[in-house]
Amino acid sequence: MIKKQVIGVVFGGVSKEHDISLLSASFVIDNIDTDKFEVKKIGISKKGQWFLYNGNTDNIRNNSWLNKDFIKSITISLDPEKTGFFVLENNKISEFENIDIIFPVLHGKNGEDGSVQALFKIANIPCVGCDFVSSAICMDKDLTHRVLNSANIKTTPHLTLNSYEFKNLNFDELEDNYKKILGYPMFIKPANTGSSIGVNKAQNKEELLKYIKIAFEVDKKIIIEPFVSGREIECAVIGNEEPFASILGEISPSNDFYDFDAKYNNINSLLFIPAELPEQVSNQIRETAIKAYKALGCSGLTRVDFFLTDKNEIILNEPNTIPGFTEISMYTKLLVKSGFEQKEIITRLIELAIEKFQDDLKYNKI
Repeated sequence: MIKKQVIGVVFGGVSKEHDISLLSASFVIDNIDTDKFEVKKIGISKKGQWFLYNGNTDNIRNNSWLNKDFIKSITISLDPEKTGFFVLENNKISEFENIDIIFPVLHGKNGEDGSVQALFKIANIPCVGCDFVSSAICMDKDLTHRVLNSANIKTTPHLTLNSYEFKNLNFDELEDNYKKILGYPMFIKPANTGSSIGVNKAQNKEELLKYIKIAFEVDKKIIIEPFVSGREIECAVIGNEEPFASILGEISPSNDFYDFDAKYNNINSLLFIPAELPEQVSNQIRETAIKAYKALGCSGLTRVDFFLTDKNEIILNEPNTIPGFTEISMYTKLLVKSGFEQKEIITRLIELAIEKFQDDLKYNKI
């Protein structure tokens, strides 16, 4: 009998997107092929405590998993020959849980930004998705713009502002400069968040000041972009050296733009799969998604989001290295419509992580 590989699905985390992670992780866990893999559920509380969770996914989904009857405190092993977690009782090691592969389903800061990817690299455990370098670049919207622009991929114009600069600049002069360069309305975005958290659309000077302050509550660096009038098109990319780009989907948000509420709460947001586009335009967007994926050093998976203007101008909005994995999430829907089964998607992502890990071993020798 072939021994199953042990998959550690990590969820929760110290992030404003903690609750969304619970929904995504539940979907991933429920769709892992248990004929091939043994699943270990690893939860991180909002305080940053790590636990091995032995209950069902319903309790993860409804955020009641932190029950003392189902959790054990754990800490990661950094011994490259002993990959997994030590279980702690009364601050003493009581047992060891082996982990062969990690599937991080951690949206936002402290999960999607390369931090846990770096941790698991040090721990010598293959990790599903992008590595810590590409994760960090894709998480930082300012750095993403810079890398994509250097690869001649068109993005929205943007200005960057950090909290120190904001405290020491004259707002009237700042606003006048932004108005000349970008014009109203403007989008104000924290540089390092996902799920549209802290993102707002300013129509005037008063709103600009208000929304800049709100964005700085989330991140110390923000970006300001002009409003782009166009359709919102998304593409799911999967693979390593030879990535595959899915058919395209279009979003018709229920709100003024595709904010947090429109993504996760408002059932009136509409998804059109496939997006009704001329074949030439569709192919060009898919090719651009792959070009961006490679330029950013992505691996495993990424959802790439675009604007398509009335003149069929393709503008890359942003990449998402750990996109939502809920029942209504675009990433999985696009791949299913492209011919993948749900379990097949999860299995393929695990296989890609192993392939990349084995390939990287060639370059880790002393």
